[in-house]
Amino acid sequence: MSSSSSFARQFDVLVVGAGAAGLYTSLCLPTHFRVGLITKDELLTSASEWAQGGIAAPMAADDSPELHIEDTLRAGAGLCDRQAVTLMVQQAPDCIRDLLTMGVLFDRHGADLAMTLEAAHSRRRVLHAADTTGRAVVSILAEQVIQRSNIHVMSQSFALDLWLTAAGDRCLGIVAIVEGQVCRIAAGAVVLATGGGGQVFAQTTNPALSTGDGVAMAWRGGAVLRDLEFVQFHPTALTKPGAPRFLVSEAVRGEGAHLIDDQGRRFAFDYHPEGELAPRDVVSRAIFNYLQTHHPDPAHGYVWLDLRPIPSETIQRRFPNIVQVCRQWGVDVFQAPVPVAPAAHYWMGGVLTDLHSQTSIAGLYAVGETSSTGVHGANRLASNSLLECLVFGAQLKHLVLPANGIQGIVPEAIAPCTHSPGNSPEVPPNSAIANWESQHSTLQTIRQNLPLLVWQTAGICREQQSLEGAIAQIQKWRLQLSDLPLSQFLSRCSLDLEASVSLENIGLTPPSG
Repeated sequence: MSSSSSFARQFDVLVVGAGAAGLYTSLCLPTHFRVGLITKDELLTSASEWAQGGIAAPMAADDSPELHIEDTLRAGAGLCDRQAVTLMVQQAPDCIRDLLTMGVLFDRHGADLAMTLEAAHSRRRVLHAADTTGRAVVSILAEQVIQRSNIHVMSQSFALDLWLTAAGDRCLGIVAIVEGQVCRIAAGAVVLATGGGGQVFAQTTNPALSTGDGVAMAWRGGAVLRDLEFVQFHPTALTKPGAPRFLVSEAVRGEGAHLIDDQGRRFAFDYHPEGELAPRDVVSRAIFNYLQTHHPDPAHGYVWLDLRPIPSETIQRRFPNIVQVCRQWGVDVFQAPVPVAPAAHYWMGGVLTDLHSQTSIAGLYAVGETSSTGVHGANRLASNSLLECLVFGAQLKHLVLPANGIQGIVPEAIAPCTHSPGNSPEVPPNSAIANWESQHSTLQTIRQNLPLLVWQTAGICREQQSLEGAIAQIQKWRLQLSDLPLSQFLSRCSLDLEASVSLENIGLTPPSG
Protein backbone atom coordinates (compact mmCIF):
# COMPACT_ATOMS: atom_id res chain seq x y z
CA MET A 1 0.00 0.00 0.00
CA SER A 2 1.32 3.42 -0.91
CA SER A 3 0.42 6.48 1.14
CA SER A 4 -1.22 9.74 0.17
CA SER A 5 2.15 11.52 0.25
CA SER A 6 2.60 10.35 -3.34
CA PHE A 7 -0.71 11.86 -4.34
CA ALA A 8 -1.95 10.42 -7.61
CA ARG A 9 -4.56 11.84 -9.99
CA GLN A 10 -5.65 8.69 -11.81
CA PHE A 11 -6.46 5.06 -11.01
CA ASP A 12 -7.95 2.05 -12.69
CA VAL A 13 -10.53 1.88 -9.88
CA LEU A 14 -11.27 4.42 -7.16
CA VAL A 15 -13.02 3.11 -4.03
CA VAL A 16 -14.67 5.75 -1.83
CA GLY A 17 -14.97 4.56 1.77
CA ALA A 18 -12.85 2.30 3.96
CA GLY A 19 -15.33 0.22 5.96
CA ALA A 20 -15.84 -3.49 5.38
CA ALA A 21 -17.39 -2.86 1.95
CA GLY A 22 -14.61 -0.60 0.68
CA LEU A 23 -11.77 -2.65 2.12
CA TYR A 24 -13.07 -6.01 0.91
CA THR A 25 -13.92 -4.61 -2.53
CA SER A 26 -10.37 -3.24 -2.84
CA LEU A 27 -8.96 -6.65 -1.97
CA CYS A 28 -11.23 -8.46 -4.42
CA LEU A 29 -10.36 -6.28 -7.41
CA PRO A 30 -7.81 -7.80 -9.82
CA THR A 31 -4.33 -7.24 -8.43
CA HIS A 32 -3.08 -5.74 -11.69
CA PHE A 33 -5.48 -2.81 -11.24
CA ARG A 34 -4.12 0.36 -9.67
CA VAL A 35 -6.65 0.99 -6.91
CA GLY A 36 -7.23 4.24 -5.04
CA LEU A 37 -8.96 3.99 -1.64
CA ILE A 38 -10.20 7.28 -0.25
CA THR A 39 -11.40 7.75 3.34
CA LYS A 40 -12.33 10.97 5.11
CA ASP A 41 -10.78 9.73 8.35
CA GLU A 42 -8.31 6.91 8.90
CA LEU A 43 -8.65 3.17 8.44
CA LEU A 44 -10.63 1.49 11.26
CA THR A 45 -13.08 4.36 11.88
CA SER A 46 -16.12 3.11 9.97
CA ALA A 47 -19.51 1.90 11.14
CA SER A 48 -18.41 -1.64 10.19
CA GLU A 49 -15.77 -1.43 12.91
CA TRP A 50 -18.59 -0.85 15.42
CA ALA A 51 -20.58 -3.92 14.34
CA GLN A 52 -21.07 -6.19 17.34
CA GLY A 53 -23.39 -9.04 16.46
CA GLY A 54 -21.66 -10.94 13.68
CA ILE A 55 -22.03 -12.29 10.16
CA ALA A 56 -24.89 -14.56 9.18
CA ALA A 57 -24.06 -17.61 7.06
CA PRO A 58 -25.85 -20.98 6.65
CA MET A 59 -22.93 -23.17 7.71
CA ALA A 60 -24.31 -25.16 10.65
CA ALA A 61 -25.31 -28.81 10.22
CA ASP A 62 -28.97 -28.09 10.99
CA ASP A 63 -29.12 -25.05 8.70
CA SER A 64 -29.48 -24.57 4.95
CA PRO A 65 -29.36 -21.76 2.36
CA GLU A 66 -33.11 -22.19 1.86
CA LEU A 67 -33.83 -21.46 5.54
CA HIS A 68 -31.55 -18.39 5.53
CA ILE A 69 -33.21 -17.12 2.35
CA GLU A 70 -36.70 -17.54 3.80
CA ASP A 71 -35.74 -15.81 7.08
CA THR A 72 -34.31 -12.88 5.10
CA LEU A 73 -37.41 -12.58 2.91
CA ARG A 74 -39.71 -12.78 5.92
CA ALA A 75 -37.84 -10.04 7.82
CA GLY A 76 -37.84 -7.83 4.72
CA ALA A 77 -41.66 -7.63 4.79
CA GLY A 78 -42.05 -9.11 1.32
CA LEU A 79 -39.99 -6.39 -0.39
CA CYS A 80 -36.68 -8.19 -0.86
CA ASP A 81 -35.30 -9.07 -4.28
CA ARG A 82 -35.27 -12.88 -4.11
CA GLN A 83 -32.56 -13.19 -6.77
CA ALA A 84 -30.24 -10.88 -4.82
CA VAL A 85 -31.00 -12.65 -1.53
CA THR A 86 -30.26 -16.02 -3.13
CA LEU A 87 -26.92 -14.77 -4.47
CA MET A 88 -25.94 -13.36 -1.07
CA VAL A 89 -26.83 -16.49 0.88
CA GLN A 90 -25.34 -18.97 -1.59
CA GLN A 91 -22.01 -17.12 -1.68
CA ALA A 92 -21.87 -16.56 2.08
CA PRO A 93 -19.81 -19.69 2.93
CA ASP A 94 -17.14 -18.80 0.34
CA CYS A 95 -16.78 -15.32 1.82
CA ILE A 96 -16.52 -16.70 5.36
CA ARG A 97 -13.83 -19.14 4.24
CA ASP A 98 -11.99 -16.22 2.61
CA LEU A 99 -12.04 -14.30 5.91
CA LEU A 100 -10.78 -17.37 7.78
CA THR A 101 -7.92 -17.70 5.28
CA MET A 102 -7.04 -14.04 5.85
CA GLY A 103 -6.84 -14.68 9.60
CA VAL A 104 -10.16 -13.51 11.08
CA LEU A 105 -10.53 -15.31 14.41
CA PHE A 106 -14.20 -16.15 14.82
CA ASP A 107 -15.23 -17.74 18.12
CA ARG A 108 -15.29 -21.53 18.18
CA HIS A 109 -16.76 -24.39 20.14
CA GLY A 110 -13.86 -26.79 20.00
CA ALA A 111 -12.93 -27.15 16.34
CA ASP A 112 -16.28 -25.90 15.09
CA LEU A 113 -17.24 -22.30 14.40
CA ALA A 114 -19.53 -20.98 17.15
CA MET A 115 -22.95 -19.85 15.99
CA THR A 116 -25.36 -17.65 17.92
CA LEU A 117 -29.05 -16.89 17.45
CA GLU A 118 -30.36 -13.42 16.64
CA ALA A 119 -33.88 -12.10 16.19
CA ALA A 120 -35.91 -13.43 13.23
CA HIS A 121 -33.36 -16.18 12.46
CA SER A 122 -34.78 -19.70 12.60
CA ARG A 123 -31.36 -21.24 13.27
CA ARG A 124 -28.13 -20.39 15.06
CA ARG A 125 -26.13 -19.10 12.10
CA VAL A 126 -24.41 -15.90 13.25
CA LEU A 127 -20.63 -16.17 13.39
CA HIS A 128 -18.98 -13.79 15.84
CA ALA A 129 -15.78 -12.67 17.51
CA ALA A 130 -17.05 -11.99 21.04
CA ASP A 131 -19.11 -8.79 20.66
CA THR A 132 -16.62 -6.94 18.45
CA THR A 133 -17.03 -8.86 15.21
CA GLY A 134 -16.85 -5.75 13.04
CA ARG A 135 -13.55 -4.75 14.58
CA ALA A 136 -12.15 -8.25 14.14
CA VAL A 137 -13.09 -8.31 10.45
CA VAL A 138 -12.17 -4.73 9.53
CA SER A 139 -8.79 -4.87 11.29
CA ILE A 140 -7.78 -7.95 9.28
CA LEU A 141 -9.06 -6.41 6.03
CA ALA A 142 -7.10 -3.22 6.77
CA GLU A 143 -3.93 -5.25 7.39
CA GLN A 144 -4.42 -6.97 4.04
CA VAL A 145 -4.94 -3.64 2.27
CA ILE A 146 -1.77 -2.20 3.78
CA GLN A 147 0.20 -5.13 2.37
CA ARG A 148 -1.09 -4.65 -1.19
CA SER A 149 1.28 -2.59 -3.32
CA ASN A 150 -1.44 -1.89 -5.90
CA ILE A 151 -3.73 -0.15 -3.36
CA HIS A 152 -3.06 3.53 -2.67
CA VAL A 153 -4.83 4.84 0.48
CA MET A 154 -5.76 8.51 0.72
CA SER A 155 -6.65 9.21 4.35
CA GLN A 156 -8.09 12.44 5.74
CA SER A 157 -9.55 13.08 2.29
CA PHE A 158 -13.08 14.01 1.34
CA ALA A 159 -15.06 13.06 -1.76
CA LEU A 160 -17.20 16.02 -2.84
CA ASP A 161 -18.89 14.93 -6.07
CA LEU A 162 -18.89 12.53 -8.97
CA TRP A 163 -17.10 13.56 -12.12
CA LEU A 164 -19.36 12.70 -15.05
CA THR A 165 -19.32 13.12 -18.80
CA ALA A 166 -21.15 16.16 -20.16
CA ALA A 167 -24.10 13.90 -20.95
CA GLY A 168 -24.06 12.49 -17.41
CA ASP A 169 -24.06 8.93 -18.71
CA ARG A 170 -20.63 7.81 -17.47
CA CYS A 171 -18.58 8.34 -14.33
CA LEU A 172 -15.04 9.51 -15.03
CA GLY A 173 -13.84 9.85 -11.43
CA ILE A 174 -14.56 12.13 -8.50
CA VAL A 175 -13.98 15.65 -7.26
CA ALA A 176 -12.27 15.45 -3.87
CA ILE A 177 -10.25 17.26 -1.26
CA VAL A 178 -6.91 15.47 -0.95
CA GLU A 179 -3.90 16.94 0.87
CA GLY A 180 -5.66 20.29 1.05
CA GLN A 181 -6.31 20.38 -2.69
CA VAL A 182 -9.73 20.47 -4.34
CA CYS A 183 -9.06 18.36 -7.42
CA ARG A 184 -10.39 15.84 -9.88
CA ILE A 185 -9.22 12.23 -9.69
CA ALA A 186 -9.73 10.13 -12.82
CA ALA A 187 -10.71 6.46 -12.71
CA GLY A 188 -11.90 3.78 -15.08
CA ALA A 189 -14.48 2.86 -12.43
CA VAL A 190 -15.65 4.42 -9.16
CA VAL A 191 -17.02 2.32 -6.28
CA LEU A 192 -19.12 4.11 -3.65
CA ALA A 193 -18.74 2.39 -0.27
CA THR A 194 -19.40 5.31 2.08
CA GLY A 195 -21.79 3.53 4.44
CA GLY A 196 -25.09 4.86 5.72
CA GLY A 197 -26.51 8.18 6.84
CA GLY A 198 -27.50 7.69 10.47
CA GLN A 199 -26.22 11.13 11.44
CA VAL A 200 -29.29 12.69 9.81
CA PHE A 201 -31.16 11.47 12.94
CA ALA A 202 -30.71 12.95 16.40
CA GLN A 203 -30.53 9.46 17.93
CA THR A 204 -28.27 7.04 16.09
CA THR A 205 -25.87 4.20 16.76
CA ASN A 206 -23.73 5.29 13.79
CA PRO A 207 -20.33 7.02 14.12
CA ALA A 208 -19.99 10.71 13.32
CA LEU A 209 -18.73 10.04 9.79
CA SER A 210 -21.95 8.25 8.70
CA THR A 211 -23.40 11.20 6.80
CA GLY A 212 -24.69 9.56 3.62
CA ASP A 213 -22.03 11.07 1.35
CA GLY A 214 -22.12 8.40 -1.36
CA VAL A 215 -25.90 8.40 -1.72
CA ALA A 216 -25.91 12.20 -1.88
CA MET A 217 -23.20 12.28 -4.57
CA ALA A 218 -25.02 9.64 -6.61
CA TRP A 219 -28.31 11.57 -6.33
CA ARG A 220 -26.67 14.80 -7.49
CA GLY A 221 -25.18 12.87 -10.40
CA GLY A 222 -28.56 11.52 -11.48
CA ALA A 223 -28.15 7.88 -10.41
CA VAL A 224 -31.29 5.90 -9.62
CA LEU A 225 -31.95 5.57 -5.88
CA ARG A 226 -34.36 3.17 -4.19
CA ASP A 227 -36.12 2.63 -0.85
CA LEU A 228 -34.66 5.67 0.93
CA GLU A 229 -37.62 5.67 3.30
CA PHE A 230 -36.62 2.30 4.76
CA VAL A 231 -34.48 3.08 7.81
CA GLN A 232 -33.93 0.45 10.47
CA PHE A 233 -34.04 1.61 14.06
CA HIS A 234 -32.15 -0.66 16.40
CA PRO A 235 -34.37 -1.31 19.40
CA THR A 236 -31.71 -1.41 22.11
CA ALA A 237 -29.28 1.50 22.26
CA LEU A 238 -27.88 2.53 25.65
CA THR A 239 -29.89 5.55 26.77
CA LYS A 240 -28.26 7.59 29.53
CA PRO A 241 -27.65 11.36 29.76
CA GLY A 242 -24.26 12.22 28.28
CA ALA A 243 -23.64 8.73 26.89
CA PRO A 244 -23.42 7.99 23.16
CA ARG A 245 -26.20 5.80 21.77
CA PHE A 246 -24.08 2.70 22.20
CA LEU A 247 -25.67 -0.32 20.50
CA VAL A 248 -26.38 -3.21 22.83
CA SER A 249 -26.20 -6.10 20.39
CA GLU A 250 -29.26 -8.07 19.39
CA ALA A 251 -27.23 -11.14 20.23
CA VAL A 252 -27.80 -10.53 23.95
CA ARG A 253 -31.53 -11.11 23.37
CA GLY A 254 -30.66 -14.16 21.29
CA GLU A 255 -28.74 -15.50 24.28
CA GLY A 256 -31.70 -14.93 26.60
CA ALA A 257 -31.85 -11.27 27.75
CA HIS A 258 -35.34 -9.86 28.42
CA LEU A 259 -36.93 -6.52 27.58
CA ILE A 260 -38.83 -5.33 30.65
CA ASP A 261 -40.71 -2.28 31.90
CA ASP A 262 -40.34 -0.54 35.27
CA GLN A 263 -42.32 -3.35 36.93
CA GLY A 264 -40.13 -6.06 35.40
CA ARG A 265 -42.83 -7.22 32.97
CA ARG A 266 -41.82 -8.49 29.50
CA PHE A 267 -44.08 -6.04 27.65
CA ALA A 268 -42.82 -6.88 24.13
CA PHE A 269 -45.16 -9.88 24.03
CA ASP A 270 -48.06 -7.40 24.05
CA TYR A 271 -47.00 -6.41 20.53
CA HIS A 272 -45.75 -9.65 18.94
CA PRO A 273 -45.85 -13.35 19.88
CA GLU A 274 -42.05 -13.60 19.61
CA GLY A 275 -41.55 -10.80 22.13
CA GLU A 276 -38.03 -9.38 22.19
CA LEU A 277 -36.97 -11.81 19.45
CA ALA A 278 -39.37 -10.38 16.86
CA PRO A 279 -37.83 -8.55 13.86
CA ARG A 280 -36.05 -5.31 14.69
CA ASP A 281 -38.69 -3.00 13.26
CA VAL A 282 -41.37 -4.73 15.33
CA VAL A 283 -39.37 -4.49 18.57
CA SER A 284 -38.46 -0.84 17.90
CA ARG A 285 -42.11 0.08 17.32
CA ALA A 286 -43.11 -1.88 20.41
CA ILE A 287 -40.73 0.16 22.56
CA PHE A 288 -41.72 3.41 20.84
CA ASN A 289 -45.44 2.78 21.29
CA TYR A 290 -44.97 1.61 24.87
CA LEU A 291 -43.12 4.82 25.75
CA GLN A 292 -45.80 6.94 24.03
CA THR A 293 -48.41 5.60 26.44
CA HIS A 294 -46.37 4.87 29.57
CA HIS A 295 -43.69 7.55 29.84
CA PRO A 296 -44.18 11.26 30.65
CA ASP A 297 -41.38 12.24 28.21
CA PRO A 298 -41.43 9.61 25.42
CA ALA A 299 -38.69 11.29 23.36
CA HIS A 300 -36.22 10.84 26.21
CA GLY A 301 -37.73 7.75 27.82
CA TYR A 302 -36.36 4.23 27.95
CA VAL A 303 -37.20 0.67 28.90
CA TRP A 304 -34.88 -1.94 30.37
CA LEU A 305 -32.80 -4.74 28.87
CA ASP A 306 -32.12 -7.35 31.52
CA LEU A 307 -29.08 -9.55 30.85
CA ARG A 308 -29.31 -11.36 34.19
CA PRO A 309 -31.23 -14.37 32.76
CA ILE A 310 -28.01 -15.18 30.85
CA PRO A 311 -25.35 -17.10 32.83
CA SER A 312 -22.71 -14.62 34.00
CA GLU A 313 -19.88 -16.62 32.45
CA THR A 314 -21.68 -16.45 29.08
CA ILE A 315 -22.10 -12.69 29.40
CA GLN A 316 -18.41 -12.24 30.18
CA ARG A 317 -17.29 -14.50 27.33
CA ARG A 318 -19.70 -13.27 24.64
CA PHE A 319 -20.17 -9.60 25.50
CA PRO A 320 -17.02 -8.21 27.14
CA ASN A 321 -17.23 -4.92 25.23
CA ILE A 322 -20.86 -4.37 26.21
CA VAL A 323 -19.97 -5.12 29.84
CA GLN A 324 -17.10 -2.63 29.71
CA VAL A 325 -19.00 0.22 28.02
CA CYS A 326 -22.05 -0.15 30.28
CA ARG A 327 -19.78 -0.14 33.32
CA GLN A 328 -18.13 3.03 32.01
CA TRP A 329 -21.56 4.70 32.15
CA GLY A 330 -22.45 3.39 35.58
CA VAL A 331 -24.39 0.22 34.72
CA ASP A 332 -23.29 -3.17 36.03
CA VAL A 333 -25.07 -5.63 33.72
CA PHE A 334 -24.54 -8.43 36.26
CA GLN A 335 -26.51 -6.54 38.89
CA ALA A 336 -29.04 -4.36 37.06
CA PRO A 337 -30.81 -4.00 33.71
CA VAL A 338 -29.56 -1.57 31.05
CA PRO A 339 -31.68 1.48 30.08
CA VAL A 340 -32.34 1.26 26.34
CA ALA A 341 -34.40 2.91 23.60
CA PRO A 342 -34.45 2.73 19.79
CA ALA A 343 -31.96 4.67 17.63
CA ALA A 344 -31.42 4.97 13.88
CA HIS A 345 -29.11 2.15 12.91
CA TYR A 346 -29.16 1.02 9.26
CA TRP A 347 -30.30 2.38 5.91
CA MET A 348 -31.86 -0.33 3.75
CA GLY A 349 -32.25 2.04 0.79
CA GLY A 350 -29.50 3.59 -1.27
CA VAL A 351 -28.07 3.65 -4.77
CA LEU A 352 -29.82 1.06 -6.93
CA THR A 353 -27.44 -1.68 -8.11
CA ASP A 354 -27.68 -4.92 -10.04
CA LEU A 355 -26.17 -8.25 -9.02
CA HIS A 356 -22.74 -7.02 -10.18
CA SER A 357 -22.91 -3.89 -7.96
CA GLN A 358 -23.34 -1.70 -11.07
CA THR A 359 -25.46 1.45 -10.68
CA SER A 360 -27.56 3.11 -13.38
CA ILE A 361 -24.51 5.19 -14.43
CA ALA A 362 -21.79 3.45 -16.45
CA GLY A 363 -18.51 3.22 -14.55
CA LEU A 364 -20.19 3.80 -11.18
CA TYR A 365 -20.64 0.98 -8.65
CA ALA A 366 -21.94 0.87 -5.07
CA VAL A 367 -21.34 -1.66 -2.30
CA GLY A 368 -22.52 -2.06 1.29
CA GLU A 369 -24.95 0.24 3.08
CA THR A 370 -24.57 2.88 0.34
CA SER A 371 -26.19 0.51 -2.14
CA SER A 372 -29.70 -0.82 -2.59
CA THR A 373 -29.14 -4.40 -3.72
CA GLY A 374 -32.60 -5.52 -2.68
CA VAL A 375 -31.39 -8.05 -0.11
CA HIS A 376 -32.88 -6.23 2.90
CA GLY A 377 -36.31 -5.21 1.64
CA ALA A 378 -38.05 -2.99 4.19
CA ASN A 379 -36.17 -4.40 7.19
CA ARG A 380 -32.70 -5.93 7.35
CA LEU A 381 -32.33 -9.32 8.97
CA ALA A 382 -29.79 -9.16 11.79
CA SER A 383 -26.15 -9.77 10.78
CA ASN A 384 -26.86 -9.68 7.04
CA SER A 385 -25.12 -6.30 6.69
CA LEU A 386 -21.50 -7.43 6.90
CA LEU A 387 -22.44 -10.39 4.72
CA GLU A 388 -23.85 -8.06 2.04
CA CYS A 389 -20.61 -6.03 2.11
CA LEU A 390 -18.57 -9.14 1.45
CA VAL A 391 -20.69 -10.84 -1.19
CA PHE A 392 -21.38 -7.77 -3.31
CA GLY A 393 -17.84 -6.47 -2.87
CA ALA A 394 -16.64 -9.82 -4.21
CA GLN A 395 -18.65 -9.26 -7.40
CA LEU A 396 -16.07 -6.61 -8.37
CA LYS A 397 -13.47 -9.33 -8.91
CA HIS A 398 -15.16 -9.70 -12.30
CA LEU A 399 -14.91 -5.98 -13.12
CA VAL A 400 -13.92 -5.24 -16.72
CA LEU A 401 -12.62 -1.77 -17.46
CA PRO A 402 -13.23 0.05 -20.78
CA ALA A 403 -11.20 -1.42 -23.63
CA ASN A 404 -9.08 1.72 -24.02
CA GLY A 405 -8.44 2.10 -20.30
CA ILE A 406 -8.48 5.45 -18.51
CA GLN A 407 -6.55 7.19 -21.24
CA GLY A 408 -9.28 6.36 -23.72
CA ILE A 409 -11.97 7.95 -21.55
CA VAL A 410 -10.46 10.99 -19.89
CA PRO A 411 -7.19 12.06 -21.50
CA GLU A 412 -7.75 15.62 -20.29
CA ALA A 413 -7.88 14.46 -16.68
CA ILE A 414 -4.11 14.37 -16.30
CA ALA A 415 -3.45 17.75 -17.94
CA PRO A 416 -1.51 20.23 -15.77
CA CYS A 417 -3.78 22.05 -13.35
CA THR A 418 -3.55 25.82 -13.67
CA HIS A 419 -6.76 27.10 -12.13
CA SER A 420 -6.88 28.66 -8.65
CA PRO A 421 -9.09 31.18 -6.90
CA GLY A 422 -6.24 33.62 -6.89
CA ASN A 423 -6.05 33.99 -10.69
CA SER A 424 -9.69 33.66 -11.72
CA PRO A 425 -11.79 36.80 -12.20
CA GLU A 426 -14.90 34.76 -11.34
CA VAL A 427 -13.52 33.60 -7.97
CA PRO A 428 -11.63 36.48 -6.33
CA PRO A 429 -9.16 35.66 -3.53
CA ASN A 430 -10.78 34.76 -0.19
CA SER A 431 -14.32 35.02 -1.60
CA ALA A 432 -15.17 31.57 -0.25
CA ILE A 433 -14.61 32.68 3.33
CA ALA A 434 -16.15 36.13 3.11
CA ASN A 435 -18.11 36.71 6.32
CA TRP A 436 -16.86 33.38 7.55
CA GLU A 437 -18.26 33.75 11.06
CA SER A 438 -21.74 34.22 9.61
CA GLN A 439 -21.30 31.26 7.24
CA HIS A 440 -20.03 29.07 10.05
CA SER A 441 -22.97 30.02 12.24
CA THR A 442 -25.40 29.08 9.47
CA LEU A 443 -23.71 25.70 8.96
CA GLN A 444 -23.73 24.96 12.69
CA THR A 445 -27.38 25.90 13.09
CA ILE A 446 -28.50 23.65 10.24
CA ARG A 447 -26.26 20.80 11.41
CA GLN A 448 -27.79 20.95 14.90
CA ASN A 449 -31.41 21.35 13.87
CA LEU A 450 -31.65 18.98 10.89
CA PRO A 451 -31.20 15.74 12.90
CA LEU A 452 -33.74 16.89 15.49
CA LEU A 453 -36.28 17.68 12.79
CA VAL A 454 -35.77 14.36 10.99
CA TRP A 455 -35.93 12.38 14.24
CA GLN A 456 -39.22 14.02 15.21
CA THR A 457 -40.91 13.85 11.80
CA ALA A 458 -39.33 10.95 9.86
CA GLY A 459 -38.35 8.59 12.65
CA ILE A 460 -39.92 5.35 13.83
CA CYS A 461 -43.50 6.55 13.30
CA ARG A 462 -44.42 9.09 10.59
CA GLU A 463 -47.48 10.90 9.28
CA GLN A 464 -48.13 13.07 6.24
CA GLN A 465 -48.64 16.49 7.79
CA SER A 466 -45.42 16.53 9.80
CA LEU A 467 -43.46 15.08 6.87
CA GLU A 468 -44.70 17.84 4.57
CA GLY A 469 -43.71 20.48 7.12
CA ALA A 470 -40.26 18.94 7.46
CA ILE A 471 -39.77 18.87 3.69
CA ALA A 472 -40.64 22.57 3.46
CA GLN A 473 -38.15 23.44 6.21
CA ILE A 474 -35.38 21.37 4.65
CA GLN A 475 -35.96 23.10 1.29
CA LYS A 476 -35.39 26.44 3.03
CA TRP A 477 -32.16 25.15 4.54
CA ARG A 478 -31.00 23.89 1.15
CA LEU A 479 -31.48 27.36 -0.31
CA GLN A 480 -29.55 28.89 2.59
CA LEU A 481 -26.68 26.48 2.02
CA SER A 482 -26.56 27.04 -1.73
CA ASP A 483 -26.29 30.81 -1.18
CA LEU A 484 -23.18 30.53 0.99
CA PRO A 485 -19.97 31.71 -0.73
CA LEU A 486 -18.21 28.49 0.34
CA SER A 487 -20.95 26.35 -1.28
CA GLN A 488 -20.70 28.35 -4.50
CA PHE A 489 -16.92 28.03 -4.51
CA LEU A 490 -17.01 24.25 -4.10
CA SER A 491 -19.72 24.00 -6.75
CA ARG A 492 -17.49 25.87 -9.18
CA CYS A 493 -14.62 23.51 -8.39
CA SER A 494 -16.85 20.56 -9.30
CA LEU A 495 -17.88 22.15 -12.58
CA ASP A 496 -14.48 23.45 -13.67
CA LEU A 497 -12.66 20.68 -15.56
CA GLU A 498 -9.19 21.92 -14.61
CA ALA A 499 -9.94 22.97 -11.03
CA SER A 500 -7.25 22.06 -8.53
CA VAL A 501 -7.11 24.68 -5.84
CA SER A 502 -5.46 24.86 -2.48
CA LEU A 503 -7.74 25.34 0.49
CA GLU A 504 -4.93 27.19 2.19
CA ASN A 505 -5.22 29.86 -0.52
CA ILE A 506 -8.67 30.71 0.82
CA GLY A 507 -7.87 30.28 4.50
CA LEU A 508 -9.45 26.85 5.04
CA THR A 509 -8.17 23.44 6.01
CA PRO A 510 -9.59 20.13 4.78
CA PRO A 511 -12.34 18.51 6.85
CA SER A 512 -11.26 15.87 9.33
CA GLY A 513 -14.44 13.84 9.33
